[in-house]
Amino acid sequence: MREDVLASWRDNPSMRAIVEFVEQVTTDGLPTFVPAEQRIAVFDNDGTLWCEKPIPIELGFVLQRLSIMAADDPALQERQPWKAAYDRDYAWLSNAITRHHAGDDSDERTLLGGILKAFDGMTVDTYTCGADAFLHGAQHPTLGRTFCACFYQPMVELLRYLHVHGFTTFIASAGDRDFMRSVAQEIYGIPPERVIGSSTALRYQENEYGGSVVYAAQPDVFDDGPAKPVRIWSRVGRRPILAVGNSDGDVPMLEFTERPSAPGLRVVILHDDTRREFAYTAGAEQLLDRAHADDWTIVSMRDDWKAVFAA
Repeated sequence: MREDVLASWRDNPSMRAIVEFVEQVTTDGLPTFVPAEQRIAVFDNDGTLWCEKPIPIELGFVLQRLSIMAADDPALQERQPWKAAYDRDYAWLSNAITRHHAGDDSDERTLLGGILKAFDGMTVDTYTCGADAFLHGAQHPTLGRTFCACFYQPMVELLRYLHVHGFTTFIASAGDRDFMRSVAQEIYGIPPERVIGSSTALRYQENEYGGSVVYAAQPDVFDDGPAKPVRIWSRVGRRPILAVGNSDGDVPMLEFTERPSAPGLRVVILHDDTRREFAYTAGAEQLLDRAHADDWTIVSMRDDWKAVFAA
């Protein structure tokens, strides 16, 4: 079964650790057996399920919107984040995210302010249609494939493998909830109601067509760091037994799988493949230190995956 489902994984210690854990919690009669309703697995998205370089994919969608706004209003072309969007300055955006993980949120707040203004008053239906069109139509700047095809094939196989073994899988990401919802079912087999992410405030707007839900220019929740376990519990009502992430913001989520009375598995995706993807550890230093110290399972993209993307 694992050879058929996990076809893009090499038979290395990381894959064996995952398979052995699944066998432990799904074999009836073993003291480690976990009933199906308690087999909750949570996954980060950016850098864990799909590519996040040179910038997170959803930021490409945001840039597109900000660039249009800057083209219509030249005064915005000298203001961040519109300037970075108009100039296609991916370095500024990438550095803003790296600085956030290092504890400096100054540029992150600037970026968030632009995002809130970009979608103020837009209906959730319009946003979802735009996100879907962007993901299926726009090209990644270096990988030569649409953004919708930038998912990691081994991770999709892992999601299927867990589903076959009675797990319920959730996405718990700092990425925008509604952006991920537009394709989560199609790519990962995860329905919209099992996507937990960052969100903008919403309001109801009456109209003759049954009303609409629209975005307000106010933040709601930033689903990163300590917020992840809180959001998982509030949405799921159970503690996960398996968690997968790739950055420092995922550490609390991985910690949340620790239970003295039942087994848990913490998996870290290491970006070390310069040929097929990217190699970087910025924003993951604390996570990797913790993974080495506590013997969490580290998956090397270079050594543990036969393929990174689907053919």
